[in-house]
Amino acid sequence: MKLHELHDNEGATKKRKRVGRGPGSGTGKMGGRGIKGQKSRSGVAIGGYEGGQMPLYMRLPKRGFNKPNRKKFAVVNLGLIEKFVAEGKIDATAAITEDTLVASGLIRRKLDGIRVLAKGEATSKLNITVTGASKAAVEAVAKAGGSLTVTAQAAE
Repeated sequence: MKLHELHDNEGATKKRKRVGRGPGSGTGKMGGRGIKGQKSRSGVAIGGYEGGQMPLYMRLPKRGFNKPNRKKFAVVNLGLIEKFVAEGKIDATAAITEDTLVASGLIRRKLDGIRVLAKGEATSKLNITVTGASKAAVEAVAKAGGSLTVTAQAAE
């Protein structure tokens, strides 16, 4: 193979559409924008505007409510805690607190607390103290012979 024989695969590259470059190009004169009107001009920002009619998003009723002071919990699964114990990043013999989980790198930040969920297996005997936990997580840790203490239960 020589340098002059190198080329892209068929259909790998596509020519750019050059708008407003004469009648022979197929997109000459008005450049595919049609005749007159708002969309034929530059600086168009319509997005949701319905020609003065009340827009659909304003006609529909408002629904729902966003609680301004709601608590945001950092969520961690039992399987991940178990994985970090197996890798030696968390000491299973010592008490596992929220600060321990952050220090190990399992969770970036505590937010309003840490909530443990039951996804994954709990095999080693763990002694965990967190802000919140699901009932299934508490049962799974107890079944493995450990304890999961909840300091302030999250609203369920």
